This record gives sequence, C-alpha cells and structure tokens, in this order.
Amino acid sequence: MKKDLHPDYHVIDVKMTDGSSVQMRSTWGSEGDTMTLEIDPSAHPAWTGGGHRLMDTGGRVSKFKKKFEGFGF
Repeated sequence: MKKDLHPDYHVIDVKMTDGSSVQMRSTWGSEGDTMTLEIDPSAHPAWTGGGHRLMDTGGRVSKFKKKFEGFGF
C-alpha cells in the first residue's frame, strides 16, 4: 500500500445549531478544530419529518392534482 495516500483522520468538535457540541472523527480541518453547523439533523425538517407542506408555485401542484385526480392521489 502507498504511504500518505489517505487523509488524516482525527477528532473534531461539531457545534449544533442549538449550542450543544458533539465530538466526532473526521478528515475536515485539524485535530481539535470546531465545525459550526448552520443546519443540523436535530432541527431540519428533512431529518425530523416535519413541515409536510406543499408550496404551489405557479399552480403546478394544482395542475398535477387535477391531471391525476382519477388515480386516487
């Protein structure tokens, strides 16, 4: 195996949006650096399952629903 092929894997602190901090191993930065997140899994609707609201921009959702209303969507 070639030497110095893989990046350095070390411990960093990850600061969540609520202010809490988690230690994890990463190739980002250097040992002991702090990564501050703008969006994290504890708050974002993509991970929490919230915010199931469809935005109808230009009537696209209405047009889709009308087109396929016979299929029971």
